[in-house]
Amino acid sequence: MEDLKALLTSLVRNAVRLEIGAGDGPVIGRFGGAPDVPEGFEWPHFVTDTYLDNEVKPRPLSFLCQFDCAALAPLDTDSLLPQEGVLSFFYELDSQPWGYDPKDAGGARVYWFPDQAALAPAAFPADLAGWGRMPPLPVRGRQAVEYPSYEEFPLPFLKDALQAAPGRNIWNLFDEVRDALPGYAEQPQPCHRLLGWPVIIQNAMPLECELVSRGYYLGSGWKSIPEAEQKEAEETAWRDWLLLFQLDSGVTAENFDLMFGDSGSIYFYIRKEDLAARRFDRVWLIQQCC
Repeated sequence: MEDLKALLTSLVRNAVRLEIGAGDGPVIGRFGGAPDVPEGFEWPHFVTDTYLDNEVKPRPLSFLCQFDCAALAPLDTDSLLPQEGVLSFFYELDSQPWGYDPKDAGGARVYWFPDQAALAPAAFPADLAGWGRMPPLPVRGRQAVEYPSYEEFPLPFLKDALQAAPGRNIWNLFDEVRDALPGYAEQPQPCHRLLGWPVIIQNAMPLECELVSRGYYLGSGWKSIPEAEQKEAEETAWRDWLLLFQLDSGVTAENFDLMFGDSGSIYFYIRKEDLAARRFDRVWLIQQCC
């Protein structure tokens, strides 16, 4: 158990937990409304069909959220995010790409605009449907300490822990050790956050991000992926990928209720080296739902 405790402690991450609409804490951004963008900004489009029609054509992404990086900086105690400018997130809501297909690239976009003083509200594209123009709501944040869930924890470590504690149930052992760690608290519902560890609905996502980014289609299982390639990708994924932003269903306002799939969530992932280099064009989005 001490080995498992040490491993979990080494994986602690800072997170910024978010409240959209009503809530406490400082306002660090805005959900919905018109995004603040620089002059010459081209609204992102994604070529796809949708659940509503089968026509493949460019479709405008919906603006989700933007964050004031200077206001966010005191909560980002690891200084992973930019400390100035505006960080903005977009997603194509009609098709809602899941992220298991390399062709989903472009269905979600992230922009960092370093010069906040040069930004102004964008005009919505004429072909952006009304429900894709979401109501403006304040986003508040608070700093939190987070540990990985059982699904996120690398399985080899769990096997080692079980060998050190024979006869123990693997899930109970994990929960017992994690629940006693400093700063651990149950995840809130909904679970919007920047950084930290995701609240998972189905399974861990770093390996999926890595394999799709290597060009593998995962919608029909992983049998086509060579075993050696999968093993290498698994080691790379745990080391390199981290959560950038999680947004859940259930953001509500008058005549508005945000829904991803069946009460699901979307997760923007990014490689650590790309985050450090501010290469937000290299994010990968995964959607999960019940």
